[in-house]
Amino acid sequence: MLILSANRLLALKYLPAFILSISVICSNAQKKNIGFELHIRKTTLPVVVDGVMNEATWQQAETASGFFMVLPMDTSKAKVNTEVKMSYDNENIYIIAICRLPKKGPFMVESLRRDFVFGKNDNFIFFLDPYNDLTNGYTFGANAAGAQWDGMLYEGGKADLNWDNKWVSFVKNDDEKWVFEAAIPFKTIRYKKGITEWGVNFSRLDITAAEKSAWAPVPRQFPTASLAHTGVLVWDQPPPSPGLNLSIIPYALTGIIKSYSPNTKTNWRKEVGSDAKIALTSSLNLDLTVNPDYSQVEVDRQVTNLERYELFFPEKRQFFLENNDLFGNFGFTNIRPFFSRRIGLGVPISFGARLSGNIDKNWRIGVMDMQTQKVTDAGLPAQNFSVIALQRKVFARSNFRLMFINKQSLNYTPDSTKPQYSLYNRNIGAEYNLASSNNAWTGKLMFLKSFTPGKNDKNFAHAANLQYTTRRWSLGWQHEYVDTNYSAEVGYVPRSNYIKLGPNASHLFFPAKKGKILSHGPKYFGVYYYNTSFKKTDNENILLYIFNFLDQSVFDIWVGNDYVELLQPFDPTNSNKDTLATGTVHRWKAFGIEFFSKPQKLFTYTITTRFGGYYAGGNRYNVNVDLGYRFQPYVGITLSTVYNRIKLPQPWGNTTFWLIGPRIDVTFTNKLFLTTFIQYNDQQKNINLNARLQWRYRPASDLFLVYTDNYYTSPLFVRNRAFVLKCTYWWNN
Repeated sequence: MLILSANRLLALKYLPAFILSISVICSNAQKKNIGFELHIRKTTLPVVVDGVMNEATWQQAETASGFFMVLPMDTSKAKVNTEVKMSYDNENIYIIAICRLPKKGPFMVESLRRDFVFGKNDNFIFFLDPYNDLTNGYTFGANAAGAQWDGMLYEGGKADLNWDNKWVSFVKNDDEKWVFEAAIPFKTIRYKKGITEWGVNFSRLDITAAEKSAWAPVPRQFPTASLAHTGVLVWDQPPPSPGLNLSIIPYALTGIIKSYSPNTKTNWRKEVGSDAKIALTSSLNLDLTVNPDYSQVEVDRQVTNLERYELFFPEKRQFFLENNDLFGNFGFTNIRPFFSRRIGLGVPISFGARLSGNIDKNWRIGVMDMQTQKVTDAGLPAQNFSVIALQRKVFARSNFRLMFINKQSLNYTPDSTKPQYSLYNRNIGAEYNLASSNNAWTGKLMFLKSFTPGKNDKNFAHAANLQYTTRRWSLGWQHEYVDTNYSAEVGYVPRSNYIKLGPNASHLFFPAKKGKILSHGPKYFGVYYYNTSFKKTDNENILLYIFNFLDQSVFDIWVGNDYVELLQPFDPTNSNKDTLATGTVHRWKAFGIEFFSKPQKLFTYTITTRFGGYYAGGNRYNVNVDLGYRFQPYVGITLSTVYNRIKLPQPWGNTTFWLIGPRIDVTFTNKLFLTTFIQYNDQQKNINLNARLQWRYRPASDLFLVYTDNYYTSPLFVRNRAFVLKCTYWWNN
């Protein structure tokens, strides 16, 4: 054991140096697809966005064609033909894509819902890297029915589709093709003046042909959004300056909220507020908000919670999303020093400001300041949240970041009869993000220190990981260290006082003969937890075997084992029946299967199972079923069902939890949507009904009608009810 511990400590010691060594090796690598060029020329002729390529501008524009297949295999040209042209004038970037059909027949889409699920829709999407830094950018596109897709790209190819902005598009269909045409205002995106080469790539997914393709070739193990594999968009002259770029986004809201348990007086809401976006330069943006309201944001999807630690739910509020990677992606999955949902969740926000964007090709900055109101009944003082993030590009695609976070209670005198709050909590951190030029090597090295009254030592956190990915192999290592008194009150760090080790490995085999199976192979990942004295407290090992089929369905079977020594009392059903004692040791084995159906059918389904042991020598049986049916392109119906059967000794006995969540999406047009979401949660004894009607009456301007009900499950009795009418208007110069 001493030898094993010593080896692990050596791994912790030398992994940072190894990450830096890999960086140096990859630092001088040339951009992978630099030979793929599309020349974009300015037009003085009008372009009508109608899906018809009859303007002289398009006859004169250069064509990008000859796409390469990405999936199912990346070793040949695409079988499905796609052609793309681009142009621009003083206000907009124009793009038109002709998507030829492999055979006559209906296209496959879910609905007209914005930001659709990529793998369930015939679609055309393109990616812009205005800085040509292979790290950050934008994505726009549509499915074959005209539903729009837009988002911000970060960390080399991850897309945040919660980002929403002003642009227009149109899709036109006939028996042989569908055509996507769009105009992207220069004021919608951020870019640096004078740069005449941008990164660009075009992606096409045809579900019927089971083919994903890209203009500049992308290895199959990476998404087509991978900015490391973009081609070059060559401008005939520097893109024009967007000029004064000011957007004012006011809102007006009215509604009623009524609580029935306890029965309270109906609360009438009458609120106004506003956001503003001010482009200080073409690449640096200032966001302001006064009295913001986020009642139109879709409710979180509920889960059956059998975990010992807090669950994570992503940020969806629009104000926090632009350049959110600067703030929210600092750290690791379970060590996030900043998590914007800590601000204003259940507490009114008075005002806030965010400055974010690129200073030049190498430097990015993010500054945020938010002020929340005082809540007298809870003894919560008014609080100020401030964040500073600075990022410097190094080597080919890597970067170095610094971050400072401060949460400050204002004019606060603790009251012993009410909950206590800290006077302040601060974090300072640095991290290095590795991304090789071809994306084969990725990794991160991070250090954090917190400052809280009364916690002056053991307030340090460190983590690092390194991942190597090829077509056949994926090998990785991660470790984390969080000290006893480390605290991130504005972050997401669900546990402290631990060391975590996380190896992973997988391999794919590609059959020599063509058949139903495209690839198959094993995958292993392990998670080992120790306290800071290196005494083991948890571990989990999972070994699975995956089969990827040519029709895009996936099947896998897995086995695993768990070891847990409880560090605090824990109710294994999270239903307040009783708790297992601190220090008790629990071991079990489990197995399961997963199947994801092919997306080509109107009816799709996913099944995942788990069978095996559980705490206190018990057993847990879990079945998750997701069913979907689409009456394309107008109606999509999904039903998610989670069943848990837990067998434990008394006082818990046999416990059954159902979580049923039907959802109906009705998309009357690509501007008028009705979403109805019902969640029956047996564990929380709650039924939630949320219906949201959204009318996008002009680009980025919306009218929302939101109705929410919560009921007790037995007897069926309403807890609370709310109805909100909200109108937003996006005005810009």
